[in-house]
Amino acid sequence: MNIAIIGVGSNINPEQNITEAIRILGEIITVVKCSEMVRTAPIGLIDQPDFINGAVKVCTSLEKEALLQVLKKTEDLLGRDRTGLKYGPRTIDLDLVVWNGEITDPDYYSRSFLQRSVEELSG
Repeated sequence: MNIAIIGVGSNINPEQNITEAIRILGEIITVVKCSEMVRTAPIGLIDQPDFINGAVKVCTSLEKEALLQVLKKTEDLLGRDRTGLKYGPRTIDLDLVVWNGEITDPDYYSRSFLQRSVEELSG
């Protein structure tokens, strides 16, 4: 089995969209644990609502590429608009941060909230 940590974020109806994203993921893979969700200021485009961010630890028999496709499909199901600004508002953002103990998302190194979420789930 593969163990992964997925970063989760939203600033459009975040409580509803994060809950729904985790529910959808739980139908496909095993959600082991959720980190604390924290409010964070937007990065890049600051004239938008704050984000709610956290992470989930999952266990899956899927290979990495298949899991990435599940994350993208889940974002699509929740109305993720990929045509807008890179750092603009979003219904949901799901990023593979850790795959079998290896950091896979470079944002981990520059975002303290992501580091805290990973640390919380790795303990």
